[in-house]
Amino acid sequence: MLITCISVCGLYGQTGEQKALEAKRERLQKEIKEINRLLFAERKEKGDVIDQMEALDKKINVRQELIRLTNQQSNLLNRQINVNIRTISKLREDLKLLKEDYAQLIKKSYQNKAQNNRLMFLLSSDNFYQALKRLQYMKQYAQHRKKQGESIATKTSELTALNKDLLEQRKLKEQLLAENRSAKNTLTKEIASQKELLTSIKQNEARYTAAIDKKRKEARRIDREIERLIKSAIVSTNKRTGNTSTRTFALTPEAKIVATNFSANKGKLIWPVEKGIKSQGYGLYKDKLYPGIEHRNNGVTITTDKGSKARAIFEGEVIAILSVPGGSRGVQIKHGNYISTYYNLSKLYVKKGDKVSAKEVLGDIYTSRFDGSTKLKFYLYRDSNRLNPEEWIYQL
Repeated sequence: MLITCISVCGLYGQTGEQKALEAKRERLQKEIKEINRLLFAERKEKGDVIDQMEALDKKINVRQELIRLTNQQSNLLNRQINVNIRTISKLREDLKLLKEDYAQLIKKSYQNKAQNNRLMFLLSSDNFYQALKRLQYMKQYAQHRKKQGESIATKTSELTALNKDLLEQRKLKEQLLAENRSAKNTLTKEIASQKELLTSIKQNEARYTAAIDKKRKEARRIDREIERLIKSAIVSTNKRTGNTSTRTFALTPEAKIVATNFSANKGKLIWPVEKGIKSQGYGLYKDKLYPGIEHRNNGVTITTDKGSKARAIFEGEVIAILSVPGGSRGVQIKHGNYISTYYNLSKLYVKKGDKVSAKEVLGDIYTSRFDGSTKLKFYLYRDSNRLNPEEWIYQL
């Protein structure tokens, strides 16, 4: 009985793990659909080579993660199936012994009843005390027989349920293996597409390096303007309190509360768009074609649907409106001593000095006339220090 309990308890624990893996798998499948819809729809030939390369690279990475996760699920199912097989085997042995024991009980009970032995057994007692003990024995015997019957029914039901689980697990395993085969075939095609793109880039290296240079200059302009406006806001805010710092905000008691609440929500903050995918993450990364070239993103880039709007990730105050020469516009919001920046907007719904709440619409995100993409560039700072938004926004 102990072995069966341990096996079943272990099975339930693995089922919880299986559910967690399935939730991750569904999230990755959804992300691949969004990548296909947002990064590859109707603009394969229009997008610049850097965007195409990054989009392919992202899809390949997500696909590889999906394959690894499906393998994990399949391995876990194997363990669950083996546990079920061992448990079923043990239950069958227990059930066989129970039935044999129960058959003997029934046989003895019938013999006793046929010969009126129960009554004779009581009447042949030497005294009342012995008769009472014999009566208790007969009751215990009847209760034991009843329990044996109930145990047989319980174990039979348990065995039926485990057999059903085993069939479902084997069916699910076959489904996962089929999906993995399909995912691997798709991955092979995506890698081939990437190699084809790499070949075309090498044939026109000057165009590729020119696109990289253009992108770097645009990123530097945005970064300089964001940091200039933050420094200006720090100086302006601190001037009112007599503080001379140019790198950190002097916080009022109210601002400290907002900053504390903001910090407490690290990893749980809402997305700055209602839906979309992270098309480029934060930090330094090497060029796919020329590893000697490094790209830096001081925020994150989120690709979304045409017509989408940027929204505030937390309550705060609009401290600046960005307008980069040759670029789009943006909004900067102060949350205590944290600053969130929403760039690449075509139309604004707020102005400097406005108080905003979480999810409040800030502006329309610009859709490129060149390739039809709709991208929000999102940045996060604490005072004048850059932060990685991926560590603050939920599942970014």
